[in-house]
Amino acid sequence: MSKKITFTLPAEIVSEATAGILLGDFNNWDYTHGIELKKQKDGSMKAVATLDAGSSYQYRFLLNDGRWVNDHNAESFVQVEGLYVENCVITVPEEVAAPVKAAKAKTVKVKDEVVAAPVVEAVAEVATDDLTKIEGVGKKIAELLVADGITTFAALSKATAKKLKSILDAAGSKFAMHDSATWPKQSKLAAAGKWEELQKLQDQLKGGK
Repeated sequence: MSKKITFTLPAEIVSEATAGILLGDFNNWDYTHGIELKKQKDGSMKAVATLDAGSSYQYRFLLNDGRWVNDHNAESFVQVEGLYVENCVITVPEEVAAPVKAAKAKTVKVKDEVVAAPVVEAVAEVATDDLTKIEGVGKKIAELLVADGITTFAALSKATAKKLKSILDAAGSKFAMHDSATWPKQSKLAAAGKWEELQKLQDQLKGGK
């Protein structure tokens, strides 16, 4: 039996994105079969997927500003091996059949959903950059950015100073002291493949310390 499940992405995560798609095991992480996210009046986005009852699925949202983001209200999360990425997990509950004439309710065996790990990893690799190439972004800060949906140079280049400060502040005083002012500019060069210009800029930044 199938069920229609509504996925909701809050306005604060949507931010300036105007469109997006829902990808997961249920559409083989195929962009061409992504389920459209519809913008709501309150700024949030919603998508409806028909899923099999009794099955578990991994999923994420891909917004048109280049960000992969997670559902913060997901039941649980699964780390993608070898990457700073977590997929959301949803388990669709089964319909319990009402007993007929006091007969014992029939038990429906849940079919385990086999996750095609190579497919998930392939999609994640395409949409993930090594953010530690940005001067001032170490491994721990990269993990903080990825957890907030900033997984590419393009996404980091569009992040506002207020957004980056809120991410660092939320991680504690140890991270709040970092200066993120140049990260978007550096990321813009990295996203464009202008590595020589990026190196010159980073040398200037190091020389100014």
